[in-house]
Amino acid sequence: MSENQNLLAEQRRALILDEVRRRGGIRVNELTRKLSVSDMTIRRDLDALARQGVIEKVHGGAVPVVEASTHEPGFEAKSTLELSAKEDIARAAAAMAVPGSAIALSGGTTTFALARHLLEVPALTVVTNSVRVADVFHDAQRPTAAGGPRAGAATVVLTGGVRTPSDSLVGPVADRAIDSLHFDVLFLGVHGISVEAGLSTPNLAEAETNRRLVRAARRVVVVADHTKWGTVGLSSFAALDEVDSFLTDAGLPDGARQEIEEHLPGLVVAGGSPDA
Repeated sequence: MSENQNLLAEQRRALILDEVRRRGGIRVNELTRKLSVSDMTIRRDLDALARQGVIEKVHGGAVPVVEASTHEPGFEAKSTLELSAKEDIARAAAAMAVPGSAIALSGGTTTFALARHLLEVPALTVVTNSVRVADVFHDAQRPTAAGGPRAGAATVVLTGGVRTPSDSLVGPVADRAIDSLHFDVLFLGVHGISVEAGLSTPNLAEAETNRRLVRAARRVVVVADHTKWGTVGLSSFAALDEVDSFLTDAGLPDGARQEIEEHLPGLVVAGGSPDA
């Protein structure tokens, strides 16, 4: 962990969360030494992380919250986490989108961030089962002051289905729609990714819909911040060898990078070092 006292609060909290998860708990006095900040600053950081539901404060420090494999946070709860990481990932992923191609975006807050960057890529056809992602493109297609939509605005196909807590549409209706389509690339957000479980989600219906998305894509790019590595949901829907690229952020520890590179040929780390 960095000794840089000028870290932004969000960066500092990401480092704290990583340390808590890696070690299974940490004391306040250890964090003050490692980050060269005051006891009060650390306690404010721990309060903020506890409000997000990712740690539990205990006397003198903090321990990680162990979520059940069936727990699925809502979109709003997830949208406050790892904001800088998601923006780094979104910018890098948007650079992989070829103008005029057919792409698919799954649900999730990282794909939502990606959608905003894809507005600058002309003539895309976008298939999504995310209400939030579809709204991004729909807003861009509304008439401008000049009297028409953004030039080269994407054509969007929104599947039907049953809405999940993360505002994804899943189930038989979505599955049938996806089965009839073919994508050049799928940008896939995940609840968890690991060597043992592959890609997983706490929602059984979403697992099946994601399985259909993977099957319909020529290329699969997982977009997920570093906290998703090692997380396992109730249902696996794809193995690591079905993934062409894993696009994550610089918060991924070196040990995890080595492990991923042994199983995935396409690890891409977006953004600068969190210790910079």
